Amino acid sequence: MDFLLVQIGTFGRSYCSSARSLNDVVIVSAARTPIGSFRSSLSAFSAPELGAVAIKAAVERSVLKYQWDFELIHLPCICTGVDPDSVGEVYMGHVVQAGAGQAPARQATLKAGLSKATPCTTVNKVCASGMKAIMQASQALMCGSQEVMVAGGMESMSNVPYYMARGDSPYGGVHLKDGIVFDGLTDVYNKCHMGNCGENTAKKLGITREQQDEFALSSYSKSAAAWQAGKFSAEVVPVTIPGKRGKPDTVVTEDEEYKKINVDKFRKLATVFQKDGGTVTAGNASTLNDGAAAVLLMTAAAASSRGLKPLARVVGFADAATDPIDFPIAPALATPKVSHFNPSTPKLLSLCGVSSDAVARWEVNEAFSVVVLANIKLSNLDPARVNINGGAVSLGHPIGMSGARLVVHLAHTLQPGELGVASICNGGGGASAIMIEKLRHPATGGKPELTMYTKAPCPLCEVAFEVLSPVMADLTLKK
Repeated sequence: MDFLLVQIGTFGRSYCSSARSLNDVVIVSAARTPIGSFRSSLSAFSAPELGAVAIKAAVERSVLKYQWDFELIHLPCICTGVDPDSVGEVYMGHVVQAGAGQAPARQATLKAGLSKATPCTTVNKVCASGMKAIMQASQALMCGSQEVMVAGGMESMSNVPYYMARGDSPYGGVHLKDGIVFDGLTDVYNKCHMGNCGENTAKKLGITREQQDEFALSSYSKSAAAWQAGKFSAEVVPVTIPGKRGKPDTVVTEDEEYKKINVDKFRKLATVFQKDGGTVTAGNASTLNDGAAAVLLMTAAAASSRGLKPLARVVGFADAATDPIDFPIAPALATPKVSHFNPSTPKLLSLCGVSSDAVARWEVNEAFSVVVLANIKLSNLDPARVNINGGAVSLGHPIGMSGARLVVHLAHTLQPGELGVASICNGGGGASAIMIEKLRHPATGGKPELTMYTKAPCPLCEVAFEVLSPVMADLTLKK
């Protein structure tokens, strides 16, 4: 019997891998919104709307390049970034999707101005959703299914609704469930809040309230110092809030949460999840927040053919899982050395053939201060290389965004040639981790060259010179 191999495709999406060996994957650009406090500056935006801001910025922020299209007889033009129509697919993490509308990733993609022919997938791995979206996109690029993709994460915890069970209204009234707590922050296996799992880890590893408070205060200090030093400026895209009834627009350019701390009262805060002998407080835990982050990923060959200079290379990634109540320690399983918890779990460092000492920076998501302290202890990390610009305790933790935010931050703040690892735990006992390398780009030694392959007189050249006149000082002209 003869079989006909048919390439399956809709709107140009190929489901056939063209690669015979794995492609190198690079992060061409990376962007995030500021992180808004709960029911504060960004609460007017849905998660897909915030996602659209991040996606649009990631596409637009690819390196400035000069393009000529002689085949189509187009006039010379200056184009910023990758053509949105060249994005082959989008993956976006989003955790609490109730009330956001159908297909949140699709909404974000179209609101960002990408083509209606762009396939989209929404990823839910709880707090690791944004990072997992980047990992899955990287896999598609490695295998040759796509050449250009956008991936990231988004969340608007301010807009998560309350739930009312369907059915007959009971005598005595109805009971509402908080969607944030029910679908985002509750361990369904042990019927407890994530904070109770944190308390369990603190008890097992002997991590005190005082240690957690000191770590949290340090996170706030580092975030404030980083903002003052401009460490976040390259990654953050402003969000404009339209003014109402003739009032001017408001532009949000900075994270809100790190400014909201009362140091005098911090160490006196009551514990939240365990009254007697508890250690976790509202101060040393992360907060409820809104935000989105996205990266533009390409195969290295595709980036090179377009003349782009990527920020970083994806070296490798790994997932891990353990007992759901032990979710705070799961990043240690996904990264390097803690083989006594689960010897069969693939470790990121071993998969990448890299030693812990070779990693310049570690970003461990600060769901709770105890999470980072536990992973520093279990993986024997140097605290001076962990979360050097603060983390979720002080910056905020929009749960679908956070994993992507860690990658965005490393891509911008690593030094050329440095390796960085980002890891994040997720409810249910899981974690994801990814390693990237900041790329070096040799100096060009001068201005970009523009060569005119024409003969005088050339009317089109005169038009070209006129169009390019605003940037002619930045070019070297050759004829």
